[in-house]
Amino acid sequence: MPASPEKFNTAMAGWQEWQDAPWGRLRYAIAEANLLRHLGGLGDGPLRILDLAGGDGADAMRLARREHHVTIVDHASAMLATATERAAAGGLSERITCVQADVTALPAGLAQGEFDVVLCHNLLQYVDDVPGTLATALAPLRRGGLFSVMAINRHSTALSIAVRAMDPVAALAALDADQGRTQMFDSALTLHAAEEIIPVLRRLGCRDVRHYGIRSFCDYITDDARKHDPAFYADLERLELAATARPPYTHTARLFQLTAWKRDERPPRREP
Repeated sequence: MPASPEKFNTAMAGWQEWQDAPWGRLRYAIAEANLLRHLGGLGDGPLRILDLAGGDGADAMRLARREHHVTIVDHASAMLATATERAAAGGLSERITCVQADVTALPAGLAQGEFDVVLCHNLLQYVDDVPGTLATALAPLRRGGLFSVMAINRHSTALSIAVRAMDPVAALAALDADQGRTQMFDSALTLHAAEEIIPVLRRLGCRDVRHYGIRSFCDYITDDARKHDPAFYADLERLELAATARPPYTHTARLFQLTAWKRDERPPRREP
């Protein structure tokens, strides 16, 4: 069952603290770098970007600073209020639009919006119908547009338990588990793997799917305090960026990010 908006609204303080921590900063920096690999293929001018379940706008602000126009959709009012405040504080209000809506029931104007880029980051673990959610997320994307999907990597769970908790019994149990829980938002999660999502994207009309890993090393370094040291963090970020598209690290990273292009050819016309 998807998490309620109230659970996200009440976790705002902890969520912003997480974003400011080294692991949060790495998540957004690497995702942005991976997007930048492809945005140039969409032209030189400002792009129209739809950020589904965009929360308080951490992804959106980075893209708006690059002069793109970003529409954030989220069902949590407190998240959107924070996004609006962040946009105003950064002088980005003209490039950020916030819409309170359920991603699975987009307003008609967005559902047929012909966006250049659609982000679907950290949503899949909260939904019951992954193919349906992805189909809904792809609908507003124009033909030839860029799609980015991100989710917790199920393969990272057992490894994280073994390394950080030093609990081989729990790690063994996690090898075949696809359920988890987030303490931050007090919600159940369904965990996925990139190799399960890639075929779904292809069936939905995506091409040239690329697989990236986010936080391939950070989550397995147990000295969290050292990650706050600026010099160590800078070295860690360079390492993460170097490994984000490099197997086998893509398969054990804490998060996977998939980018794909929506097929630009139109289906063959049926004869009457």
